[in-house]
Amino acid sequence: MSVPASTPAYSRIAGTGSHLPARRLSNVELAAQLARDGVETSDDWIVERTGIRARHFAEPGEAASDLALQASRHALEAAGRRADEIDLIIVATSTPDMIFPSTACLLQHKLGAAGGAAFDVQAVCSGFVYALAVADAMIRTGSAKCALVVGAEVFSRILDFKDRTTCVLFGDGAGAVVLEASEQPGLLATELHADGKHANILCTPGTVANGKVLGDPLLKMDGQAVFKLAVGVLESVARSVLAKAGRSEADIDWLIPHQANIRIMQGTAKKLKLPLDKLIATVAEHGNTSAASVPLALDHAVRSGSVKRGDTVMLEGVGGGFTWGAALLDY
Repeated sequence: MSVPASTPAYSRIAGTGSHLPARRLSNVELAAQLARDGVETSDDWIVERTGIRARHFAEPGEAASDLALQASRHALEAAGRRADEIDLIIVATSTPDMIFPSTACLLQHKLGAAGGAAFDVQAVCSGFVYALAVADAMIRTGSAKCALVVGAEVFSRILDFKDRTTCVLFGDGAGAVVLEASEQPGLLATELHADGKHANILCTPGTVANGKVLGDPLLKMDGQAVFKLAVGVLESVARSVLAKAGRSEADIDWLIPHQANIRIMQGTAKKLKLPLDKLIATVAEHGNTSAASVPLALDHAVRSGSVKRGDTVMLEGVGGGFTWGAALLDY
């Protein structure tokens, strides 16, 4: 099947944006809150094991689409685009506003961007990389010209605050990019994977049926198992994406992995033989925001002046499913 001459060769990121809820909770504040319920932890304990110093929690009336809306507006402004120019919206989230419609449809309405396709992607912490790969494919095949790709989460709603091994790790937030058709290389290569046999090591096993919650609606994680699996798959998928793009580790200017645990992130950088000063790490200030963490970190790196036009950036995600993926791009 021939490709129409008008079909663009590439997609590129035209603008980035992010948003964190106003409520910031430091480790000290969270430890004091947990202590009132008989759960012991401390700032030192959390920092030593994770690198996290604070996280942001949404207010009771704030939904994932509300966080996504603010991040999207920032990304649109950075790209110089109007909302009505967007013909595709993909939201990566594991904490949607409701069972249906999708958070993407709700975001579309709030933006005033009706008409184009809008849907959610559920790949947990790999969600943004998955969504970016789908948007890239749709743009390359001519199905869309200008996409809004968002990661948005309110993980505070599914945390068990009696389990200190998980409740100290996660936070809420949103990040977004505007991805548009381009004749110049932008997104160079992507690769996505999943292996459902590892579903039990990171999951929220509850569901809704007949008006009731069935099972356990709170997050469960085997931290050691996740750690061991994460470092290995992040290295392998990064090398695979580099090979697809005809690049090497030496070509990477910046590594932006899923912001889950500083030790996983540093371990991945070392396996790729990258100096730690090429690692973008924002986990200290917002914790693990699941699908929002990669675009949050990317936006921070762009706005702080670290990531500049022409830089080669490796994005990576790994999360429940078990899912993992990577995207290599020339920013």
